[in-house]
Amino acid sequence: MPAVGFFVTSATSVTGNLGGLAGADFTCGRLAQAAGFGGRAWRAYLSVEHDAANGNRPTDARDRIGSGPWYNASLALVADTLADLHARAGDAALLVDEGGRRINGQWSGSPGPVQHDILTGSNADGTLARGLTCSDWTSASTEAAAQVGHSDGLGPNQSTAGALSSWNSAHANQNCANTAPRGGAGRFYCFAR
Repeated sequence: MPAVGFFVTSATSVTGNLGGLAGADFTCGRLAQAAGFGGRAWRAYLSVEHDAANGNRPTDARDRIGSGPWYNASLALVADTLADLHARAGDAALLVDEGGRRINGQWSGSPGPVQHDILTGSNADGTLARGLTCSDWTSASTEAAAQVGHSDGLGPNQSTAGALSSWNSAHANQNCANTAPRGGAGRFYCFAR
């Protein structure tokens, strides 16, 4: 029987300061526990430039989440492997929060406001997007920004052109002081290792 191993956080953050990787991981674990699927090691899908747990070297999001498979809150398969995960596009019906709820986005019938910009700090292959991590998820500065993905895989007017369909690397947000202006709410992805 498959177990839940993926969700988008229902918890939001006005800024890009998530308390670093430790704070984001704690949020993943707390939300998983509250939803009834704790007991596993939950990690935020976030890349950083300076990871104290990695000799102050960069850490790629893809290296934090295990090797799969991952199932969402409805036990629908998100991806079997890292390769499958990083080859897929966003999908509003599949990339849901820990309660199985869709994230507001560009999909037909979505309520507003748009919140599909999911913080990752990552390139499409899951590696670090340098300079786009809100200072390793500790900054609420207007001078810093974060790379985000589209949980629904859609841009304006439901466009899937270029990077707009990417679940993990669609574009940079406006800045780390406010995650909302380009369609975000400071959400991030959580995976069970």
